[in-house]
Amino acid sequence: MHELSVCQALMIQVADIAKARGAEAVESITIEVGPLCGTEPALLLNAFLVMRSGPASTAKLLIECCPVRICCLECGFKSETAPNRLICGHCGGWRTQVIAGDELRLLSVEIRMPESMGRRDHSRNAEQIFHV
Repeated sequence: MHELSVCQALMIQVADIAKARGAEAVESITIEVGPLCGTEPALLLNAFLVMRSGPASTAKLLIECCPVRICCLECGFKSETAPNRLICGHCGGWRTQVIAGDELRLLSVEIRMPESMGRRDHSRNAEQIFHV
């Protein structure tokens, strides 16, 4: 299953971020998945539940799905379309370029810092979100 290797790479990247920041734990991970990226979000979530470990052993995976967007190479019109219908919504041209919808990227990692390293302002939570 392709999603297991994707999840393994994600866990390595998240562990590196947590280690670099001195995090105690990873609370949540947010990723963006496009319909053309070759990864099924439901299968990726199942793989994540099996693969999560280390500082991310109890983390939540939040998946944001993005639409497919194309640009027509004939008329220049940009539009959203179905993943299996990459034709221009304006002129019907078939010469189009995908400009969004093939993404699979890490957007943010929410971490919990140890109390000794937490913010000096104790009225604020020691959780931090890092946008990647």
